[in-house]
Amino acid sequence: MASSNDSSVKEFILLGLTQRPELQLPLFFLFLGIYVVSMVGNLGLIVLIVLNRHLHTPMYYFLFNLSFTDLCYSSVITPKMLVSFVKQNVISHAECMTQLFFFAFFVISECFILTSMAYDRYAAICKPLIYQITMSHQVCFVLMMSGYIMGFLGAIAHTVSMLRLTFCDGSIINHYMCDIPPLLKLSCTSTAINELVVFIVVGVSVIVPSLTIFISYTLILSNILCIHSAKGRSKALSTCSSHMIAVSLFFGSSSFIYFKSSSVGSVDQDKISTVFYTIVVPMMNPFIYSLRNKDVKIALNKTLKKRCSVS
Repeated sequence: MASSNDSSVKEFILLGLTQRPELQLPLFFLFLGIYVVSMVGNLGLIVLIVLNRHLHTPMYYFLFNLSFTDLCYSSVITPKMLVSFVKQNVISHAECMTQLFFFAFFVISECFILTSMAYDRYAAICKPLIYQITMSHQVCFVLMMSGYIMGFLGAIAHTVSMLRLTFCDGSIINHYMCDIPPLLKLSCTSTAINELVVFIVVGVSVIVPSLTIFISYTLILSNILCIHSAKGRSKALSTCSSHMIAVSLFFGSSSFIYFKSSSVGSVDQDKISTVFYTIVVPMMNPFIYSLRNKDVKIALNKTLKKRCSVS
């Protein structure tokens, strides 16, 4: 693998989700199906938003970007994961660092997209008279670009700090992806800087958005309670319910990995939690935002009718 003068590994072996042979093929088809559904769902939502002018609003502008990030970081992870079910999954050091960068970039960006969506709901419910000004095209663009910039900075910080490490305690990553915790376990140099970077970046990317979302929904709920009409309260809550479900699923599963204390046997728990927010949540988001959304249903019906009339 390397000489004593150059003990750093040049490639890794990803163990995958499980080592049980009888589960490899069923899990391959399961996650292949999830990936296909995720791609179709997110691409479909993106196409609907682009083709239907009545969906060109701040809410769907953010939803467009949410579907885009779901599509991207699911594609960064799942294809390589599927390989581990059928053969030994070897990944070079450069490919591993590239995967880590794009994974961190899209996941951190999604944190801030969900935060922007919470602010949009706050503006729509609590400041309806000045909503068009509060959520102008310029404001939406700035919020979106800020999220992507934060994602880029966080990804750069994680990747650069990982590149300084020497991996000489083994080349086997007990995971299905190049995630930070399993990589740090392989390092034979000090990981103190990396742990500090994780603490700062995860703190900024999870705690700050979580607090912002919590404050937004506290103000939203207090405003809804002041609505006298039961129908009005129900309508206001329905506009937020999909976002609250998406936030709970994403932040709940991702926070579990980085804020829990390490313990014996925690690797399998990490894998399951990572599977949830990297593979399952991107598949669920299109359904969460479309099944109870009348605007999306109307847009889908119009698009299908146009397609049928053309054919």
